[in-house]
Amino acid sequence: MLAAPIPDYDQERLAALREMLILDTPPEERFDKVVQFAAQEFDVPIALISLIDENRQWLKARVGLDVCETARDVSFCGHAILQGDIFIIPDSRADERFADNPLVVDEPHVIFYAGAPLRMSSGYTIGTLCLIDHEPRQLDATELAILTTLRDLLVEELSNPAEAPHA
Repeated sequence: MLAAPIPDYDQERLAALREMLILDTPPEERFDKVVQFAAQEFDVPIALISLIDENRQWLKARVGLDVCETARDVSFCGHAILQGDIFIIPDSRADERFADNPLVVDEPHVIFYAGAPLRMSSGYTIGTLCLIDHEPRQLDATELAILTTLRDLLVEELSNPAEAPHA
């Protein structure tokens, strides 16, 4: 297993993430709906909104996974945040970076992974919208376009703090 490298700009990226005041916040319906839709639309057992801090991948919203965080060094999303575009691993068992990863060989058995980086207006990528399957697969051009649109809508939503309910 190869952990994702830590970029030189990681302290600035982490500062941008912290400024959002979203880490360790309660679930929010607006984010839960995104992952529910993604899981259904792409017919995957797991869909996540993952935010990457110093040591972990924290899950703001999740479908199909009981844990709310994993270590950054084993996360696929740690690799995805370094990409300019959607990061796809069709079969993790055939990829030396992930073949012996505990998330592949044990539960949740991440075989297929697609992570759409969440690049904020700060220019920093704070996490991903990701899809996970237990079988190898690819995304076609239409699916890539849908995932890109969902990612863009999610970035927009993350950029706008939830409004307090009106009395």
